[in-house]
Amino acid sequence: MSKTNENAPVPGRSLLESMVLLRRFEEKIIEVYGRQDMKTPVHLYIGQEAIAAGVCIHLRPEDYLFTTHRSHAHCLAKGADPTTLLAEFYGRETGCCKGMGGSMHPAFPELGILGTSAIVGGGIPHGVGTALASRLRRDGRISAVFFGDGASEEGTFHESLNFAALRQLPVLFVCENNGYATVSPLAARQPNPDVADRAEGYGIRTFRVDGNDVEAVYRAAAEAVEHVRSGGGPAFIEAKTYRWKGHVGPGEDWETGARDREELERWKRRCPVESYRRLLEERGENVGYEKLVADTDAMLDAAMEAARNAPFPSVEQMRGLLFAKGGC
Repeated sequence: MSKTNENAPVPGRSLLESMVLLRRFEEKIIEVYGRQDMKTPVHLYIGQEAIAAGVCIHLRPEDYLFTTHRSHAHCLAKGADPTTLLAEFYGRETGCCKGMGGSMHPAFPELGILGTSAIVGGGIPHGVGTALASRLRRDGRISAVFFGDGASEEGTFHESLNFAALRQLPVLFVCENNGYATVSPLAARQPNPDVADRAEGYGIRTFRVDGNDVEAVYRAAAEAVEHVRSGGGPAFIEAKTYRWKGHVGPGEDWETGARDREELERWKRRCPVESYRRLLEERGENVGYEKLVADTDAMLDAAMEAARNAPFPSVEQMRGLLFAKGGC
């Protein structure tokens, strides 16, 4: 396991701004979801914001990023436009995939986000593939792949790590270990709670961090990205965290008995956004938190309205994506 430089400077304001955007973006979705005009299923990231913010701040626009069905935060942290992303969720023509990808399948090729797989572990080999392409092209790009602890039980996980280590490819694996695969707790699925142990078994440089501590994530990602970008081969970050909402939708798992409410409340007391706000204020930084939230809300409200009022794709556009040219 690699140790990080705890004295390295951290861009506190930027990290807080990023986490506030990621949190309020999804809280706005919760506010409107009951109207039932946003038809796409949504898998919310609330509670895990420190990971996307702390890792993606180190990525360049041209770097590749692959994520999961729980993709909103990674896209936003990589630079995706909130209006375009929300339009996609509303099924509008102005969405990043013209409304045909929805919440689980956004793509922003101009940001290196080539597609999002809802198949558990499905994005991992894609990230290894683009890393191989970068190696062959010598273009300096790296690939970052986000996935959950459930993906570590898939064959693609092991095949991808083995190949990346064998070829020393420029890929960063980020395991967001939130302790659950849908509603199945980690202890019921795996005898070893530390996914990073498996990466170490392939000889990959690993980092283990508190996924609710954005500065810990930031420092680990700084060293991991530098290792990958400098030609050192793949790196692996395991960030232990907790998602607040149910597996899918804005509901609560404890209401269905799938999770314990006290467990959730314990993790809420470790909220990555609020904890970091307090830390910065204790250091004497004037973060202007209320104004930051108000400004973020105003931007997101305008984005939501613009997305909702955008036109739907035409029937011709939808048909054009069903068949290859010259087909039916």
